[in-house]
Amino acid sequence: MERYNLITKKNPREVVLLKGHPCIWGKCSFCDYISDNSEDETEMTNLNSEVLSRVSGRVGVLEVINSGSCFELPKNTLFQIRRIIKEKKIRRLFLESHWIYRHRLQEMRELMGVPITFKIGVETFDNDFRENVLKKHAFFRTPQEVAAYFDSPCIMVCIKGQTKEMIDSDIRILKKYFRLGTINVFNNNSTAIRQDPKLVEWFREKYADLNGDPSLEVLYRKTDFGVGD
Repeated sequence: MERYNLITKKNPREVVLLKGHPCIWGKCSFCDYISDNSEDETEMTNLNSEVLSRVSGRVGVLEVINSGSCFELPKNTLFQIRRIIKEKKIRRLFLESHWIYRHRLQEMRELMGVPITFKIGVETFDNDFRENVLKKHAFFRTPQEVAAYFDSPCIMVCIKGQTKEMIDSDIRILKKYFRLGTINVFNNNSTAIRQDPKLVEWFREKYADLNGDPSLEVLYRKTDFGVGD
C-alpha cells in the first residue's frame, strides 16, 4: 500500500493516504475502500505519523486522503497535520468530506489555519442514480447546494446503468459550478457494481481533451494519484 506521493504536473501537491475510523456512512454500493480503516487509535496514529513524516512542503500544498471523511481521522493525527502545516509552510490543504459533515467544515478550517479546498464524493448529480443505485446518502437536489459548501466534487463515470447523457450532464455541471473537480472512471472491485467498457471507450474518445484541462483531474485507475494499491 503506497501512502505518499508528490504530484508535479497538474495541480502540484503532496498526497498522503492516512488511516481513520470507519466511514460514518459506509453503505455506498460501489465502495470497498472503507476496509482501510481501524478502531485502534495507537495503530492509526503511529502509521499516520510515519506517512506524514515524509511531507517536505516542497510545493506548499498538501492533500490528505483517508477511507472516509477527514473528520474520522484520529485527533492526534489532525494535530500533527496542523503542526506540519506550520513547520513546512503549507499554504493550502486539500481534504475530503461526506455530505453528512457539511455543517462542520468551518471547524476544520479554524483548526488548520490555512485555506482548505474541500472535496466531496458526489459520484453523480443524477439524484435517482446517486441515491437508488449508488446508495450515496447525500440528499441534495441541485449542484448549487453542493457549491454552497464544497469546492471540488468527485464524480464517477462509466458505470453500468449510467448513460452518455448522464455523464455529459455531470461534466457540464462540474465546469459550470465548480473551479475544480475530479472524474473517476469506475474500476471493478469486490462490489456488485460493474464498469461499462463501452462507456469507457466512448469517454476516452469524447473527453480526451480533459487531460489538458487544469480544472479537472481524470483518473482512469484508482491509483492514479500515486497512492493506494
